[in-house]
Amino acid sequence: MIDEALVRSLLSDQHPDLAGLELGLVDGGWDNQMWRLGDDLAVRLPRTERAPSLLDMEHRWVPELAPRLPLPVSVPVRLGKPTERFPKTWLVTTWVAGSPADRTAIDRGRHAGEVLAGFLAALHQKTPEDAPLNPDRGVPLRKFTAEIERSLETLDPAENVTGLRKIWNDAAAAAEWDGPPVWLHGDLHPANVVVDEGTLAGVIDFGELCAGDPATDLAAAWLLLPAGEAQRCLEEYGTADEPTIRRARGWALRRALHLIAIGRAGEMGWTGGKPTWKRAGEAALDRLLSSHAS
Repeated sequence: MIDEALVRSLLSDQHPDLAGLELGLVDGGWDNQMWRLGDDLAVRLPRTERAPSLLDMEHRWVPELAPRLPLPVSVPVRLGKPTERFPKTWLVTTWVAGSPADRTAIDRGRHAGEVLAGFLAALHQKTPEDAPLNPDRGVPLRKFTAEIERSLETLDPAENVTGLRKIWNDAAAAAEWDGPPVWLHGDLHPANVVVDEGTLAGVIDFGELCAGDPATDLAAAWLLLPAGEAQRCLEEYGTADEPTIRRARGWALRRALHLIAIGRAGEMGWTGGKPTWKRAGEAALDRLLSSHAS
């Protein structure tokens, strides 16, 4: 059990100057449970087996990347070390103000697209040789074809499945990324960005940060932006060639199917399910179908 008493005791033991700040549980997160700490900080504590290593990775790399990014991001400022009381790494990060995009719509689409393009252009720089890799992000897209086929079989109506399969086949057939690996957020879906005044206002949860194919992140153009804004965003980004855009559609399709599956789990009341993610995933599929048809 991770409760307020445990979080406050961990702070008291390792970061006593923060222990007196107001503490409140935040609804959200996948690998980590998050607590808001005072006005400007958050505490993230792992609840999956892989989460501690992801927090170590964020602590290592995000502070280096954050200064060049044009949006507020969750930056690690303190590292909580494993102890007998809580035998896992945990983090104190900066708090990013706004409402998650799976709960609050982006309605200033053109502005949000420009902001997203600027963020990705700033992030997508060549990585050092010791940058982390991820077997599930930034890699050749076609390795996920069997997974996509299984997921498509769960969808209805059939005419949508036919259109989505065409999008996937086109994406998987596109030439692979042959440039240098670039930094990727790796998980730019609606629950990992925040919205304020109708536009994109910050990016959180860099647990999938890695090196690889920028198409992985460019998928966010369909996952986050209102209908009709993806192409304009990619033009603003400026360096995505046709094969990269085709692969980005495939990454968007894969992520949207994941969102729907996790949303369905939430509707069933299963552990880890997020009901708001289903709507976000279905909206992304609609945008993909519409943009591909046009």
